[in-house]
Amino acid sequence: MNIEHYKEKLEAEKATLESEMGKMGRKNPGIPNDWEPIPSGGDMKADVMDQADVISGNESNETIFNDLEARYDAVLVALSRIEKNTYGVCEVCGSLIEEVRLSANSAATTCVVHV
Repeated sequence: MNIEHYKEKLEAEKATLESEMGKMGRKNPGIPNDWEPIPSGGDMKADVMDQADVISGNESNETIFNDLEARYDAVLVALSRIEKNTYGVCEVCGSLIEEVRLSANSAATTCVVHV
């Protein structure tokens, strides 16, 4: 298994995720590697329908942001596993994770049997 290939792939994904999260949030200054969504502005003095649109948009953005952050956390874990020489090993049974699985999801932590 070419670990360096997966490390490069994970680093690129990490950069992409940071860029995407940066559009909707910011790094949490109090917690390393943590991000927090930034609610979109909006004039809360506007009419009720406009306020509802802003709130609905914030909820939608927060859902997307949370999905991005979950993926970001998985990438960080995978990069940490590379450093610990445990990358590509199923966390459940200890067997090697199939390369086809790692190609599809380089942050995978289990083999196909334990998905």
